[in-house]
Amino acid sequence: MRIDVTIPNVGESITEVEIGEWFKSQGDRVSKNENLLLLETDKATVEVRAPDSGTLVNILKHNGESAAIGEVVAHLETTNGEQQSKETKTNDSEVKPPAESASVQPSSAGVASAATDGGAGRMPAPVLHPESSPEQEEAKQEEAKFAPSERAGEIIGAKVTAAQETQDVETLTEQAQSPADEAHAATAAGMAKASKPSTDDEVVPMTLLRRRIAERLLAAQHSAALLTTFNEIDMSAVIALRQTHGEDFRERHGIKLGFMSFFVKATVTALQTVREVNAEIDGNNIVYHNYYDIGVAVGGGKGLVVPVLRRAERMSFADIERAIADFARRAGENRLKPDELKSGTFTITNGGVYGSLLSTPIVNPPQSAILGLHAIQDRPVVHDGAVAIRPMMYVALSYDHRLIDGREAVLFLKKIKSMIEEPALMLLEF
Repeated sequence: MRIDVTIPNVGESITEVEIGEWFKSQGDRVSKNENLLLLETDKATVEVRAPDSGTLVNILKHNGESAAIGEVVAHLETTNGEQQSKETKTNDSEVKPPAESASVQPSSAGVASAATDGGAGRMPAPVLHPESSPEQEEAKQEEAKFAPSERAGEIIGAKVTAAQETQDVETLTEQAQSPADEAHAATAAGMAKASKPSTDDEVVPMTLLRRRIAERLLAAQHSAALLTTFNEIDMSAVIALRQTHGEDFRERHGIKLGFMSFFVKATVTALQTVREVNAEIDGNNIVYHNYYDIGVAVGGGKGLVVPVLRRAERMSFADIERAIADFARRAGENRLKPDELKSGTFTITNGGVYGSLLSTPIVNPPQSAILGLHAIQDRPVVHDGAVAIRPMMYVALSYDHRLIDGREAVLFLKKIKSMIEEPALMLLEF
C-alpha cells in the first residue's frame, strides 16, 4: 500500500517550510517513527518521522525546495504494497513482447525519409508552405540545420550573448557626446558586467530562517525609533564568586556556573524596576508585561536564534544555566522547536563570546529593548581613588525611543551594573 508523506503543521502562522535534509534516499527501507527528513521553518527546524515501515519509493521535494503545509513530499510503499508491486511487475514481464519486436512509428514524412536513408544525418527535402516564399523557406532550412545539435544551439546562444554585450558597450560609447558621457557609458557597461556572477562566485539561496531574520531586523529599523545607551561593568566580583563557589555549584547541580545566569537574574530585577523596558506598543496602546520571558540569543547551525526562558523570574541560577546549555546544544544541531522561539518580552545577546568589544544590537520586534553584552577586557579604571586594572565589560541597551526615554534606559543599565558589581544583592540559590 502506498502512503503519502506530507508536511505536518509545525507551528502557528507557519504556512511554508523548506526541505532541509533527507535522512533517507529514494529506495531506502525505513522503519515506523524513524527520522525521515528535516524541515526548516522561518523560526526553527522540525523532524518528520516515517508514518509506517516500508520503502521510500518516490521523493517529490528535494533539499532546499519549499513546500506548503499539508503538501505531499514523498511516497512510502508499505510491505503489502511492495509484494503486490512485485507481483504486478512479474505479470507485466510475462505478457510484454521482446524489445526487439518493438517498432518505431515515424512522426512525419521527413523523419521517415531520414530513417530510409540509413540515418546518416541528411536533412529531408524541404516542404514549401503554400504561403511561404522560396527565400523564407531557404532561411528556415538554413536555421533547421542546427536543430539536431543541442550543443550547437548552446554555442550559438553564447556567441549571440557575447555579441549583444559588445554591441551594448559600443552603443553606449557611441551615444556619449562628451568625456563625462563617455565615463558614464563605461561605468554603466562595467556595472552591467559586474552584476553577473563570475566563475569564482558561489550563489546559494537564502534559507527561510535567514530570510526571516533579515525581514525582522529590517522591519525593526523601519518601524521603531531605535536608540542605544551604553555603560560599563566591573566584573571582578562575579569572577571572584565563580572562582570561589563554581566547583561546589557544578557538583551540586551538574552544570557550570556561567556569566549569563547572573545577567538574567539582574535583568529580571531591572525589568521589574523599569516597567517600560518590559512593555511593547500595540497600536495606540502600551502593553505592560507582568511576567518575564527572556530571550537568549545563541548561534545555531543555520544562523542566530533566540530561544526563550519562560517565566525567568521563577528560575534558579541552575535552572537558567541548564536551559541555556540545552538551547545552545540543540541550536547547533538545528533541533529547536518553533514554540521555544516565540513570544519573548525582552532579549539578551552576548557578542562577547565571539570577541565583540562594543556593538549596537537591534531590537527584536514587537519587543521594545535588547541588552547587548560584550567581551571582558582588562582596562585601567579608577577604583577607591586609585587607578587599577580591572576586568571590564561594556553593555549596551538598544530601545524603542517611542516608548522608553533616555532616563529609563540609563536607570535600567545602572540597576544591572549595581547588581553585577555587588552580586550579594541577588539571592544565590545554590
